[in-house]
Amino acid sequence: MARGRTERVLVHRYEAGTDGPPRREPDELIVEEPLEIHLDGTLVATTMRTPGHDFELAAGFCHAEGLLGGATVRRCRYCAIGSAVESGFNVVEVDTGGLAPPPRPRLQATTSACGMCGSDAVDELRERLHPLPVGEPWPLDLLASLPERAVAAQPLFGRTGAVHAAAAFDRDGELVVLREDIGRHNAVDKVVGHLLLDGAVPASDLALYASGRASFEIVQKAWAAGMRAVVAVSAPSALAVAAADQARITLCGFARGAGMNVYVGL
Repeated sequence: MARGRTERVLVHRYEAGTDGPPRREPDELIVEEPLEIHLDGTLVATTMRTPGHDFELAAGFCHAEGLLGGATVRRCRYCAIGSAVESGFNVVEVDTGGLAPPPRPRLQATTSACGMCGSDAVDELRERLHPLPVGEPWPLDLLASLPERAVAAQPLFGRTGAVHAAAAFDRDGELVVLREDIGRHNAVDKVVGHLLLDGAVPASDLALYASGRASFEIVQKAWAAGMRAVVAVSAPSALAVAAADQARITLCGFARGAGMNVYVGL
């Protein structure tokens, strides 16, 4: 299956101060399609995503939501009543051999920007995840450099301007994995899923970069993956800051140019 599919369309390009009518020119649009995620035969989520790295997305989602319960992912596969081709590769089964706790079916579709909300969200998360161990502080100059380091690895954004990016960086500032998706949380799930399937979770020596805002769900996913630093291009929410503080995660926002705001971690 093609990854990060796009479609070509013709648009009318308007430029202020130019003579004549808008000119016609080609443009490239990102494809957005639904993905059903099943865990051991039970539908647990439907999300709108950019097709590609779907196994990572499904595994990362199940891990971040605590659905695996410590069980190992034995395999991921496309599935359907017919063939995977007939379903458009839009149904993924995460298989733990029945070792994961029985999941509750989720009937409501998620969006490409959804997540937990509510004043008790952090308390609920602490019931499942313990604060991360205190580790070596991350150099602020390295964290501030992550957006620039990620730019070269975002081809879909360069072509469409319509996707978010998430990435994991090591303590030398080297890119470990970067994924793009129309949804911020999907991009993060793909990064975490990649690490999980590679046996690299908990990822205590990796920092998470997110190209958009740092919502509570982004911190939640980093916490579940054991990452001790999150850097976002835009602002965090108040709930994200509270979660990062509880998790002992260094949280930085407005990382642009050579500067950023450090909300948690100093």
